[in-house]
Amino acid sequence: MRVFLLLTAAALASAQTFTSRGFFETGALLYPQTAPNDSGRAAGDALLRYEAFYTVTPGFQFAAAADARTDTHRQTEREARVSWWDRERQRPAFEIRRLSAAYSRGKLTVEAGKQFIRWGKADVLNPTDRFAPRDFLGVVESEFLGVTAARVTYGGQSNTLDAVFSPRLTPSRIPLLNQRWSAAAVGIHVQEAPPDFPGGPQFGLRWNHIGQSLEYSFSFYNGYDNLPLFRGQPLPGGVIVQRLYPRMRMYGMDGAAPLRLVTFKWEAAYFGGRGGAADDYVIYVAQLERQTGEWSLTAGYAGEAVTSHGSAAGFSPLRGFTHSIVGRAGYTIDTNRSVAIEGVARQNGRGSWVRGEYSQTFGQHWRASAAVAWIRGEQGDFVGQFHSNSHAGLKLRYSF
Repeated sequence: MRVFLLLTAAALASAQTFTSRGFFETGALLYPQTAPNDSGRAAGDALLRYEAFYTVTPGFQFAAAADARTDTHRQTEREARVSWWDRERQRPAFEIRRLSAAYSRGKLTVEAGKQFIRWGKADVLNPTDRFAPRDFLGVVESEFLGVTAARVTYGGQSNTLDAVFSPRLTPSRIPLLNQRWSAAAVGIHVQEAPPDFPGGPQFGLRWNHIGQSLEYSFSFYNGYDNLPLFRGQPLPGGVIVQRLYPRMRMYGMDGAAPLRLVTFKWEAAYFGGRGGAADDYVIYVAQLERQTGEWSLTAGYAGEAVTSHGSAAGFSPLRGFTHSIVGRAGYTIDTNRSVAIEGVARQNGRGSWVRGEYSQTFGQHWRASAAVAWIRGEQGDFVGQFHSNSHAGLKLRYSF
């Protein structure tokens, strides 16, 4: 028995592996115009990210990631505390980005903890991606936030069933009221009350099928919208607003079909059961994608149809970028250099956004990126209202 235990311990010890990676990135944004509620023309930030992976056995792994950041424009908190739930108005100075354990055996995979969950197949917009809140402090350049959830995936190469349970809503971050990306009315004093976060859980199911010439899936989500509605109350000389997150049911589908010259992708979702304050609506996406040589090309259309109008206003880039033609083109110059351009054009011509980026690596650890974003349009349009936010940016990253 002793020999058996020693052999088992030796086998487990030999199977254990620890890997890690990370980067330190610093950057600056320059705005040629001031905004009505923000006279700043420059902002700088710095981010340190560390990720670690520990494999206990071939089927059992821990994953962890942490962020430490700061900036000059007060989009990041100045409090020395660690965030887990990502419910802060500003970005946290210290954050557990990911901390989860995953177990795989045969066709079954179970992961629990803070993790990243992505649904959908389209690239231009993902209406079925319900467990993927984002940081929209800069609106047009967003980053995904992790969610605390248990995820069970069962299936093989052809058919997969994905079930997700999240005990608490992780909201998307929206622009700060006193900064340039806010859509708050000029000349009106706006005060924000503490948000009204819901207390219930979220769950979802997604079934995916991969065939020889077609891939498609059906999905269902029951929970809350991670983008807010606003409840307002007038004050002398202003208004006090409060964020609330309405209940939501989503029924979705997506697919991809490789054709002779292009790959056709589509995605659609119906959002209902939201109560009288929120709209019920359908969002759909159709896109064409092509890889040719060093070029990667994507173009598509995102549309929306409202089936029932609610009484409250809200903030939703998901809906704001509909009724638009969206595209992206990327070109790999060589192993060290690449360029990309992406943009959105509203079908009524009232708003547009174009962003170009050049990226180059130096040696094994350094990468520099330069980008320019051009935003134009009318104040009443979701994209056009940010017309004073055209900017140029530079980032320098050291990876380790």
